[in-house]
Amino acid sequence: MSGETQAPALSPLAHQFDDLTQQNEADDLGMWLFLCTELMFFGGMFLAYTIYRTRDEATFAAASAKLELLWGTVNTVVLLTSSLTMALAVHAAEVRQRRKLIMLLLGTMVLGTAFLSIKFMEYYHKYVHELMPLAGLPFKWDGTSPGHAEMFFDLYFAMTGIHALHMIIGLGIMLVLLVKATRGGLLGDFSGPVRVTGLYWHFVDMVWVFLFPLLYLIGAR
Repeated sequence: MSGETQAPALSPLAHQFDDLTQQNEADDLGMWLFLCTELMFFGGMFLAYTIYRTRDEATFAAASAKLELLWGTVNTVVLLTSSLTMALAVHAAEVRQRRKLIMLLLGTMVLGTAFLSIKFMEYYHKYVHELMPLAGLPFKWDGTSPGHAEMFFDLYFAMTGIHALHMIIGLGIMLVLLVKATRGGLLGDFSGPVRVTGLYWHFVDMVWVFLFPLLYLIGAR
């Protein structure tokens, strides 16, 4: 008989929990609490936007017309599609479909990267047309109330920039999940990280669902 002892099988259950149900509920609760803090953070920006917009709705509408509605609409479709692929990735992880999980995570990352690429292209266009009042860059406004127009673009870059930062963080997390999935992890009882990442990604997508009409669809549109 060999003197070697067999290594115990890996368990998805952390030592502080009684069972997987309790662990999953704790994971979900922790993510929901985090998302509540994020909701308050974005809520503050939405409130600031509302206050400044009510002071000069005409100028805000005119400034909104300078945004590229077509690309904003395309980005909305891209991001909502990424929510679908993320939801399907969670399901694939739970039912132990490794190859499908890998493909869906990759698809979500590709869609998220496409969203960011389009957004950065929009930023470049604003820079070219001198509508990026950041870091001392020149800001030229041909209409009335240039101060209120500048405030619109200040809020636009702040709100969409912070949203883009959250997306970059989400893509980084998904890259880690992708590496683990290719090594055979995150399946069945080990799928918790995919599920909570899905909650985060859906939240980021929902924030954009509010940002899009507030920034792109106001005024005469």
